[in-house]
Amino acid sequence: MRRLRHEPVLHEGGVVVPEGIDAAVVEPGEGEGLPLARSLRAAGIPVLFVSIYPPNAETAEIGSSAYLVKPFPLYELEVALALTLAPRVATAI
Repeated sequence: MRRLRHEPVLHEGGVVVPEGIDAAVVEPGEGEGLPLARSLRAAGIPVLFVSIYPPNAETAEIGSSAYLVKPFPLYELEVALALTLAPRVATAI
């Protein structure tokens, strides 16, 4: 994320305060992944899923802006993140 000029924030459990979060990269199959993604989407934060598992009905209902299946080349994450943030940047100007 830093190489792409974004400041990563690690979720360590608990309530998420969406201020300052432009987008989130979430592993849906990991612990709190799905509840976290639902919470972020409810707050209007775009979510990108990255997982070793293919998408399923539960992840599809959340409405992620991208779903990347590991392993994937880093440029795919870069493109997905850029496309996710593009509308937010354009409307902020």
